[in-house]
Amino acid sequence: MQTKITKEFLQSENGQLADKILRKCVHCGFCTATCPTYQILGDELDGPRGRIYQIKQMLEGSTVTKETLGHLDRCLTCRACETTCPSGVEYGHLLEIGRKEVEKRVPRPFGQKILRKALLSILPYPKRFNSLLSIGRFFRPVLPSPLKKHIPIKSRLTEPAISQHQRKMLILDGCVQPSLSPEINQATKKVLDALNIEVISFSGCCGAINQHLSDEENALYTVKNNIDRLIVEFNKGIEGIVMTASGCGAMFKEYPHLLRDDDNYKEKAELIASKTFDLTEVINPVELNNKLVASNMTVAVHTPCTLQHAQKLPANIESLLSGCGYSLSVTRDKHLCCGSAGTYSITQGELSKKLREQRLHGLMAGKPELIVTANIGCLHHLNTGSSVPVRHWIEMLAQDLK
Repeated sequence: MQTKITKEFLQSENGQLADKILRKCVHCGFCTATCPTYQILGDELDGPRGRIYQIKQMLEGSTVTKETLGHLDRCLTCRACETTCPSGVEYGHLLEIGRKEVEKRVPRPFGQKILRKALLSILPYPKRFNSLLSIGRFFRPVLPSPLKKHIPIKSRLTEPAISQHQRKMLILDGCVQPSLSPEINQATKKVLDALNIEVISFSGCCGAINQHLSDEENALYTVKNNIDRLIVEFNKGIEGIVMTASGCGAMFKEYPHLLRDDDNYKEKAELIASKTFDLTEVINPVELNNKLVASNMTVAVHTPCTLQHAQKLPANIESLLSGCGYSLSVTRDKHLCCGSAGTYSITQGELSKKLREQRLHGLMAGKPELIVTANIGCLHHLNTGSSVPVRHWIEMLAQDLK
């Protein structure tokens, strides 16, 4: 694709990166075939190719409108288009640049500003989120049924007894997962303990919420703080950090990109990314198989976008569960996003529901008894609309340990 980006913007680091990404696009349109929002809305401007054109025109000096902002906001950043693209267009990075620039030129409506500020003030902070969730749980008995589905009942679990092992790994607590589903990390500790791996909690947020809501300053502060703390832990002999939320894993693996021009953190970010592992990369199914009780349950696997498209691990969950002897049901349209996408289910509620219905239809094709996934947001979003339970796959393994 030929570009004529304004000289002023082309002199910036983002301008040079955007120009490089845009020039890779060959207009083929393969991306539209796998774009969830294009499949539902049927509007070229709500597909990757259309959004690329809008960003290109903006960076070349064309007038930007609130419609442009709306089309970019409706993107899930699922990156299914990147998996499909034959030219290697880094659409996710281009979209971040585009969103940042369009927000400089088009003021958001007052209601959107308040909502986004509220999300940024609550979600990345575990204590604040837990307090708000506790209030919701208190009033849960008197809430309408649709609202109740969004407020999970508090888990009554005790921390599992864990032995000390020579292999030691950190596990990210995350921001919302400790309150919504603490059983996920507890199950992880139990399973990895059975594999002679000691798991140590690492508190904090990955920075994705701030990054995706264009709060770059606080996102980078969180990222650098995580890096500084992790370097200390790795120097003590910790093997790496394991992620039970694929969204957090994808964000950690983006640290080198986010700090590519920071001489003080570039190499550190690359080290952290190299020591960041999705849980599926840590568990050996052959080693675990003889430690499990045989299960006859039919399971459908939802692989989150952050695992299959961002981290490029599309078949890891299915391979692991099959290797452990589980019966997996047939699913359709595996590449499609469930509509959770971080804060998307809040900022784009109606479209998010349609995407969830579409994804559940594909997951229910094989009439499973259980749906498993690998990301906290996907788990709770799917659960609010599913007729069968949705759990993290590690919980199933922990439950079936001998």
